[in-house]
Amino acid sequence: MRRIRCVIFVFLFAAMAPVFAKKEPALPAPAGVQKQLSLVRVNVTGQPYDYFRPWQKKAPFSKRALGAVLPQGRVLVTADLVANENYVELERAESGEKIAAKVEMVDYEANLALLEPVEKKFLDGLSPLELALDTVVGDRLSAWQLEPTGALVVTEGLVTTVQMMHYPMDVGQFLTYRMSIAMQYRENSYTVPLVKNNKLAGLLLRYDSRSQLLDAIPAPVITHFLKDVQTEHYRGFPSVGFSFFPTRDPQLRSFAGETGKPAGVYVTSVEPNMPAAKAGLQVGDIVTAIGNNEIDQTGNYVDPLYGKIEFTNLITSHTYAGDALALKIQRDGKPMQLNVTLDHRSAQDYVVPPYNLDQPPAYYVLGGLIFQELSRQYLKEWGGNWLREAPQRFVYLDHFQSELFPEGRHRIVILSQVLPANNTIGYEDFAYLTVTKVAIWLKPCNILSTDSSKSKPRKTRNRSSWKRLKWRWKLPPSRSVTASLRSSGWNKGGDNLRSAKLPQLAFLFD
Repeated sequence: MRRIRCVIFVFLFAAMAPVFAKKEPALPAPAGVQKQLSLVRVNVTGQPYDYFRPWQKKAPFSKRALGAVLPQGRVLVTADLVANENYVELERAESGEKIAAKVEMVDYEANLALLEPVEKKFLDGLSPLELALDTVVGDRLSAWQLEPTGALVVTEGLVTTVQMMHYPMDVGQFLTYRMSIAMQYRENSYTVPLVKNNKLAGLLLRYDSRSQLLDAIPAPVITHFLKDVQTEHYRGFPSVGFSFFPTRDPQLRSFAGETGKPAGVYVTSVEPNMPAAKAGLQVGDIVTAIGNNEIDQTGNYVDPLYGKIEFTNLITSHTYAGDALALKIQRDGKPMQLNVTLDHRSAQDYVVPPYNLDQPPAYYVLGGLIFQELSRQYLKEWGGNWLREAPQRFVYLDHFQSELFPEGRHRIVILSQVLPANNTIGYEDFAYLTVTKVAIWLKPCNILSTDSSKSKPRKTRNRSSWKRLKWRWKLPPSRSVTASLRSSGWNKGGDNLRSAKLPQLAFLFD
């Protein structure tokens, strides 16, 4: 009986084996898909700048990714891939042929970059990908990857949500697809195209292998980027320049004086010199509609494709810099309409720039003191947890820069560190301070000078004091510590100056 039971068990297990077998998430693509392959490998070498030692760069890096071939002989990748690049190379998957490429356009806020080979015939024979603009929740997208042999591997995933999210540079929010997908890591997984019916539906933005959730840059954002590139001057994605809060609380609606049905969002702040401020939007207004799209109490509107989604999608995906947009508002219970001319806010328009890539940091070394411009790129040197690890005063200045410096278009100068030298004895522990004032003090002294008309030197009297040393940076108001040093290398005199008492530089820090 035991032998018969054993035979029956083995037979049942063999019959049920296909049911219990693990499903392989990624399989080689059929021959029909292989022929339509529109991918190239992208090899990038680069070297980021070291903001702790601004006079040098960090160790070189290399990245490999997949680029989507587009019409007009261009290749689409993410901006993260080419940040601080030194050399970009395209490689054909089927033949291994390589060629140098140049970055035609990069938008770090939208995390998109467009590459172009030095010889456009390099992409001959590859069918360019069209864009799939009709992706909705419930659709299945295919992630295209390549094996080292060049074989295409396809992994399918399900689109679970479509919402507004922050991209890596954390400047505004953009439309994002979120997918559930069991994707395997491969050597060229830095940029992965997502395809729907052999059309490009998006690019990989980030992937969490634990939760198996993938965020993707969607085709509407890519389309906006490509259309703007075709113009004479790329202007970037537009912004309005105000913050808001939902009006679900009836007490808030009563405080704002809202009349009629509950709807709209409460304006909590308005960025100076931005389109909303120029149009007359004020704190306390309730924005009830943008164009013909009504906004509910949570800040959503009904999109014909995605359903309810945050109204910022109307600004970033559907409009361009220079377009006019009608804002319908309530002010003290009275309906009004404001016509806003949209514009893009570049990184240079911030007091603390949100990113500073492909160019060296601004710094100045004087008497052993290292001065730098405060930027978010500097704060990110503390790692992924920089919001907690970086000096909290600098994080505060970055987060509340619009409220602290409404005039804008200036920079915050910091004393980042002090180099050991004879001039800096006693100031070794000074670091992470904001410079509020710089002045030069000349004590009255006798100066020996030589007159061109006379052969003998003569004495002149210098009675100047507290002459301001003009910096190219705007310094915030002074509140606290004063530090001074004697600069042994300072010489403000001309060719006729033979000897003089050295001036004393005074730095006021906060």
